[in-house]
Amino acid sequence: MRRGIVLGVLLALGALAVVKAQPPAPDPNAPKIVEVDKVKDNLYVLKGGGGNTAVFVMANGVTVVDAKNPGWGKPILDKIKTLTDKPVTMLINTHTHGDHVSGNVEFPATVDVVVQENTKANMEKMDIFKQNDNRGMAKRTFKDKMTIGKGADEIDLYYYGPGHTNGDALVVFPALRTAHIGDLFAGKNLPLVDGANGGSVLHYPGTLNKMHSSVKGVDTLINGHSNTTTTWADLKEFADFNQDFLTWAQGELKAGKTPEQAAPGWKVPEKYKGYSSQVAALFGGLPGRIQRLQDEMKK
Repeated sequence: MRRGIVLGVLLALGALAVVKAQPPAPDPNAPKIVEVDKVKDNLYVLKGGGGNTAVFVMANGVTVVDAKNPGWGKPILDKIKTLTDKPVTMLINTHTHGDHVSGNVEFPATVDVVVQENTKANMEKMDIFKQNDNRGMAKRTFKDKMTIGKGADEIDLYYYGPGHTNGDALVVFPALRTAHIGDLFAGKNLPLVDGANGGSVLHYPGTLNKMHSSVKGVDTLINGHSNTTTTWADLKEFADFNQDFLTWAQGELKAGKTPEQAAPGWKVPEKYKGYSSQVAALFGGLPGRIQRLQDEMKK
């Protein structure tokens, strides 16, 4: 009897520990607070509710880059009204994920939506667009490069290959020497790789290096989720970081280890100051990234 009581208490404590270890589910009724950082004249970053949103105020309208999670489209539009009385005329999505495109469905139907062509194909599979009669779906696409506008209002869009997904766009504001890079460089940590949407561990460093060597005139980067901006030099360091991870992971796999066996051995090299050692659990965590690489190496 006594032993049963003790066992019951231990099981209850264990269950409580599991509950505490899990992050609380987001409250859909919680206030949607959008914070604003000014990056340059006429260029802002809106934070909260998903990926970082860029707001570029042009002569005759506003371009928005990324639209956050479901329900955040209107808060974005409301916040923009406190920055300018000009209408939102264009929305660019850096890639397909829900925390960057879901708010699209709340934007006016008149807004021009532009994405990389693979991203449109990925977006067409998403339930949120199917459930909203395709509102917010891309109207225009590009393959490798597109230039929109000119002079102070020019926006250049680039695609250099698979990484986070197979449609990651770099959105450059040349007059401001600034770009939004989305989750291709979300922050200083091991990136997420979405194999289901064409992401590639194998090609990630090459994609970053091609971008860094080809695009000129950018000093400042707006990252997908970082609380601060980074520099163009940081992009080269991030490419090197991903190459070092790739080389390490290939070595582990070639040594006959499974992704699960290899994962505990990964350590951030000391030369990468400020990089987080934590690996997001999405897409299988660190073993999932190594598994994606293993799948790619077999092709």
